[in-house]
Amino acid sequence: MGSGLPDWLARLEARHPKSIDLGLDRVGQVWSRLGRPIDFPVITVGGTNGKGSACAYLDAMLGEAGYRVGQYTSPHLLRFNERIQLDGQPAGDAEIVAALEAVEAARDGDSLTYFEHTTLAAMWLFQRAGIDAAVLEVGLGGRLDAVNLFDADCAVVTSVDLDHIDYLGPDRESIGFEKAGIFRSGRPAVCTDPAPPQSLLNHAGTIGADLLRLGDGIRVEAGEGGWLCRVGERIYPALPRPAMAGAHQYGNAAAAIAALDALRDRLPASMSAIRAGLATARVPGRFQIVGQSPLRIVDVAHNPHAARALAASLAELPPGGRRWAVFAMLVDKDADGVIAPLAGLIDHWYLAGLSGARGRSAPDLAELFARRGLPHTPCDNVAAAWHLACRAAGPADTIAAFGSFHTVAEVMALTQHG
Repeated sequence: MGSGLPDWLARLEARHPKSIDLGLDRVGQVWSRLGRPIDFPVITVGGTNGKGSACAYLDAMLGEAGYRVGQYTSPHLLRFNERIQLDGQPAGDAEIVAALEAVEAARDGDSLTYFEHTTLAAMWLFQRAGIDAAVLEVGLGGRLDAVNLFDADCAVVTSVDLDHIDYLGPDRESIGFEKAGIFRSGRPAVCTDPAPPQSLLNHAGTIGADLLRLGDGIRVEAGEGGWLCRVGERIYPALPRPAMAGAHQYGNAAAAIAALDALRDRLPASMSAIRAGLATARVPGRFQIVGQSPLRIVDVAHNPHAARALAASLAELPPGGRRWAVFAMLVDKDADGVIAPLAGLIDHWYLAGLSGARGRSAPDLAELFARRGLPHTPCDNVAAAWHLACRAAGPADTIAAFGSFHTVAEVMALTQHG
């Protein structure tokens, strides 16, 4: 087998018997062999939805303030390199391979999942690059996620809702406890869920985290020339509209501002840096426009909470024309919960199957739509669904592709190649 990045990733995917194996013991043992402790501030961001956007705001604001930032996120859409960014740019293949090799040399027979191996590689790479701050996105949950091996100087939870219930529990209270696991005793913690589970609040209180909450310590208000964010007694005024669309982005932006406020002594950022970061930060696949006439939008919404946000964003679009959906989901996701808030906004659905062990077939989806009496057309794959939607839509119409990261990745690949 070769030693390029694609070869390495294929090897990691095949090596561990489980794609998800929560726990910090194995990953901690390997990291202890890799060497020196972390010597830069770490901001860890978790949440059911919004965590990728909050990471992007933090990365952009800190970059505008002149800091060297390492950002680690998941999953990627088109290239693995998207997951590991230095100074706002994806790391190169050679850099990532060197980091993967360093982790392999330290593994000493210990078993690591794909995510665990790449998480350690990202942090090793950040250390070698001499960054000033790291922004880390939790992969799944929080308490037992590999990212939580590294103590957060400030921990952020953007939202708590139902997703990954097989791993995190069946309700918001169970999931809230798992996400609160990234909080640290005596250190700042931020939560911008408007109604956080009591389990999250209790855990923060039990360990003595310094918790700031939206509506209690963090406030978002309309202001002259834009909007303002209050964090404790400090006011961040005249803020520009976030670069990413949707009313929910104000909460994600406020999470980033509150985290920087908490770390202002170690990572001071000017108002101009914060404003510039808000105005420029983007994450691919978040209500992203990929074409006009008809308006073509991709969104990674794959759970009920994200679907409600997508519905709100679609409802804000100017009236006119028909709305078409290209929809594909994984079999372990709540399809009914995603369909429900969007059913009244979509005129016709093109249903696509996704390949792989977790892919849901188009006929399986079609059964759900038939029971609801929603107009739909089953298609073999995302490409077929997208092409049919594009042929059916008129210039004044809207096409939205959503339901999974896989759905969006396939559509983005199609749009990039014409």
